[in-house]
Parts: sequence; structure tokens; C-alpha cells
Amino acid sequence: MKKLTTLLMIVFLGFASTAQTKEELKEEQAPKKAQIAKLQGEVKAIQAKIDALPGWRKGAFGTVGGSLSGFNNWYSRSAPTASAGNIGITVNGFANLIEKDFFWRNAATVNLGWVKLDEKGVSGDEGFDTATDVFTISSLYGRRISKTWALSALAEYRTTIIDNFNDPGYLDFGAGATWTPTDNLVVVIHPGNYNFVFSSGETVFESSLGAKIVADYTKKYNKLSVKSNLSVFQSYKSSDFSNWTWTNSFGYTIWKGIGVGFELGLRKNKQEALSNAIDVNAALPVPGATPTFDSVDNKLQSYYLFGMNYAF
Repeated sequence: MKKLTTLLMIVFLGFASTAQTKEELKEEQAPKKAQIAKLQGEVKAIQAKIDALPGWRKGAFGTVGGSLSGFNNWYSRSAPTASAGNIGITVNGFANLIEKDFFWRNAATVNLGWVKLDEKGVSGDEGFDTATDVFTISSLYGRRISKTWALSALAEYRTTIIDNFNDPGYLDFGAGATWTPTDNLVVVIHPGNYNFVFSSGETVFESSLGAKIVADYTKKYNKLSVKSNLSVFQSYKSSDFSNWTWTNSFGYTIWKGIGVGFELGLRKNKQEALSNAIDVNAALPVPGATPTFDSVDNKLQSYYLFGMNYAF
């Protein structure tokens, strides 16, 4: 009995010693965590100073989304044997030269998507069809007249690259002023801008003079990358020739640059709406009255993509 009591005492003291050691380790760990947090704050402050220095600033992040599905003798479907696929890719990149007296900001956005539905026993095109096709590149030069204002010139080109390249294509070129209240927000106000529209054959597209407004916000919050761009053209000739596009991209890094991403694009363009309505009308078995700017329904265009993200 005495030996059993002695053994239990040894075990109890062992547990007590372990518990005490654990508490001591936690007490030793606490100040080290505080030191790490302090060093991280100092590193961020130094990085902010580095980012504020003149010179080139470059970056890019993109999202890849996709899904594949297949059915074999799945009789609850009208077509029991079928396969489907959806692939989307988006890339946002920038290269900005920031100097004391001037800046030169360059950006590019590419969003491509394909979709496929193959139903066995149903004849037709079984390849991938284009779902999303967006390409935008811009270059903005500004000569500073104050800390937040600059006289500027902008060139911006938008088109598709898979289907109907440069048909239509839009080239904006103009001059005015740019407001940069922070390093992350750029607002372009150009009252003198010409919107060149390129298209082939007999089309409704027409170039015109107007005003250009662009608001671009790019920011990285730790693991979250955000980019929002609003591009507006207001034609002086007719509101029928005006258009706007708003794209929003988000990327959250989880591990070694890999994470999840989401992109949403919105657009209104009456010339595109009318061109599409004319094509649809011509394809009808019995075409009706030819659509016009007054009769066309200029619906909101949109696309979205959700999938894996990679930050360069």
C-alpha cells in the first residue's frame, strides 16, 4: 500500500510539474509575441515609405474558374447522357511610374470565358463557345500642378480578342485633369475626348466627341487585393453614342499566392444593344420592323466569375 501511495505521489508531482512548465512557457511566449507584433508594425511602416518613393510600381493578380459535369443514362434529364464544361480566366495588371513632377499609369484587364454543352444524340456544335470576352488597356500621363491635381492625357482601348477582334473596338483619346487624393484612387476628368469606334461593314456604330470620366481604385489589404474601375464616355453628339463600363475584381490569398477570386462586370452601351437587336431580327424566320435607337431596349450587360485566384 505504501509503495502504491508513493507511486501515485510521483505521478501527481509529474503532472503538476508538467502543468507548471506549460504555464511558464506561456509566460515566456507572451512577450515574444508582443515583440513580433511590434516588428511587423515597423516592417509595414518601412514598406509604406518604400512604396511612397518615386519609381516603377508593378503588380498583377488573376482568377481562374471552371467546372466540369457529366451525365450517363441519367433518366430524369430530357437528355440522359450529356457533358458540360465552363472555364473562365481573368487577369488584372498594372505598371505605374510615379515621380515627383509627373506620373505615367498603365493598366490592362483580360477576361475570357468558354462554355460547352454536349448532349449525346443531339446534333449540333459540340465545341466550346465564347461566353465572356473582354480586353481593356489604358495609359494615363499626368503633369502635376499640385500635390493632388495634374494636367493629363489618356488613351484607352476596349475590344474583344476571341470573337470579332476590333469589331467593334473603342479607342478613347483625350485631355483634361486628373485628381489623385491618395496613391490608390485616380479620378480622370477629360472634357475634351474623342471616342473612335471601329467596325466593319454597314453598322450602327459611330465615333463622336464627348467627355471622359474614369475612376480607378486599386488597393491591397493584407491578403485581400481589390481593383475597381469605372469608365464613362458622354457623347456631345447624342446620348445614343454614350457608354459606361464598371469592373470590380477581388482576390484573397490563402496560401503562397493562391486563394479565391471574384470578378463582376457591368456595362451599358446603346450602340451594342442596337447592333445585337438588328442581328437577332435578321436571323428570325420572318423578320419584323428593323430596330432603331428609339425602339431598342438598352438592357444592363453583366458578367461574373468566381474561382481560384493567384496573386503575382
